Amino acid sequence: MRIGVVTFPGSLDDRDAARAVRVAGGEAVALWHADTDLRSVDAVVLPGGFSYGDYLRAGAIARFAPIMTGIIAAARGGFPVLGICNGFQVLCESHLLPGALVRNDRRKFVCRDQRLRVEKTSTFWTSDYAAGQEIVIPIKNGEGGYVADDSTLDRLEGEGRVVVRYVGDNPNGSYRDIAGISNEAGNVVGLMPHPEHAVETLCGPTTDGLGFFTSILNRLVATS
Repeated sequence: MRIGVVTFPGSLDDRDAARAVRVAGGEAVALWHADTDLRSVDAVVLPGGFSYGDYLRAGAIARFAPIMTGIIAAARGGFPVLGICNGFQVLCESHLLPGALVRNDRRKFVCRDQRLRVEKTSTFWTSDYAAGQEIVIPIKNGEGGYVADDSTLDRLEGEGRVVVRYVGDNPNGSYRDIAGISNEAGNVVGLMPHPEHAVETLCGPTTDGLGFFTSILNRLVATS
């Protein structure tokens, strides 16, 4: 299965995401922000980094990159998309996911291993986890606080669209300890933590992040 990984000016985790795809058993396909062709990939990862230097607002310029036109249209039709960190910000700016990511409440960049609880396992990207499973993967963000109005938060909770939640100390002030959400169909998921940095014990604290990548590959195989 072919998983596209988009590189924007300022992306810094695109190669890590591509490696995670390969470790999971997929074929990573490099996609360039200025292209319009998705190259017949089966899913897309929007990686972390600082697209366009986070000028204006994190993810706000990347949302208008040529490659995003095809991704947004495809995602609305059920195409699988995972946004990690800056990719999560891009998904919110693209209105594929509700809410926004704002400056951490502590006003400091945070980089550490973080304990999380998997809340939703029916998405394209989380089916290899068990509901309630606690995992440890790294976070690194300066604008990682997830915010939305109360009605949106209540809807996300009521529809079971909170995918992962921070356990213990909330690192960035995200409302209701939300670390990741999905759209209604479960094909689009946004995460602030970095699962691509936890797929090999040589370079990460655990292999707990690998499930995000094996989940989509298994889902694609099952539906092919």
